[in-house]
Amino acid sequence: MELGSAIRETGAVRRFTDEPVDDATIYQLLDDARFAPSGGNRQGWRVALIKDVELRRQLGQLMQPVWDEYIAIGATGRTPFNSVDAATDAADGTPLVITPGIPNDIIAGIVDIPVVMVVAADMSLVAMMDRDLDRKSITGGGSIYPFCWNLLLAARSRGLGGVLTTFLARAEVAAAPLLGLPDTFAIAGAVFIGRPVHQPTRLKRQPVEDFTTVDSFVGERFDG
Repeated sequence: MELGSAIRETGAVRRFTDEPVDDATIYQLLDDARFAPSGGNRQGWRVALIKDVELRRQLGQLMQPVWDEYIAIGATGRTPFNSVDAATDAADGTPLVITPGIPNDIIAGIVDIPVVMVVAADMSLVAMMDRDLDRKSITGGGSIYPFCWNLLLAARSRGLGGVLTTFLARAEVAAAPLLGLPDTFAIAGAVFIGRPVHQPTRLKRQPVEDFTTVDSFVGERFDG
C-alpha cells in the first residue's frame, strides 16, 4: 500500500474470517515489524506466538474479568484504568457494579483467531526516562509499541487486519507462569491478526487544530 493510505486506513479489526494465516506470512509480518525504532536500538520486544488452543483459552479467561471491569468503569463516564483518577467506585460514590461475562469479540473468538501473539518488553533493555517522576511511567512504551504498530501496518499491507489490546497486561501475574515470562519482562499487550470480516477504512480522528498548539500547550492553535 501507499504509505499515506496505510496510515489513514489501518483501523482496529476484531472480527476475522476462518481463513488461516500461514507461518510464512506470520514470519514476514514479524520480519517487517522488527525495523521499528527503539531507544538505543536495543529492540527490547519479545514475542510469544500462541498456537496452543488450551493456552489461548486460558489467556482469554484471564482477560475477561479485565474487560468486564473496563466496561463497568467506562459506564461511569470515566476513562477506565487511567492513572489520574484511580477510584474504583462509581462517580456518585456507590460501589462499582461489574457484570461478568460481557461479550467481547476478541475474547470470545480467541481460540479461532488465525494469529495470536503476546508481546513483552525486556525491561532491562527499555530506558524509562520518566521512572523517577511522581507519576506513573509512560516513556518506555515508546520502545515497544512502534513494533506493535508495524505488525498491524504489515498485516494491512497484505490485506489482513488486526488489533493491539492491553487487557492481558493487567493480568500479568497470573499470565506470567502460563507464558514462561522471565522475571525482568513485562507484558506490553497482545496482537490479534487475521483476514477481516470487514476492513475499516473510514476512520474518525480529531483534526490537527484540536491537538496542536504553538510554543506551549496553552498556545494558539496551529492550523497550518
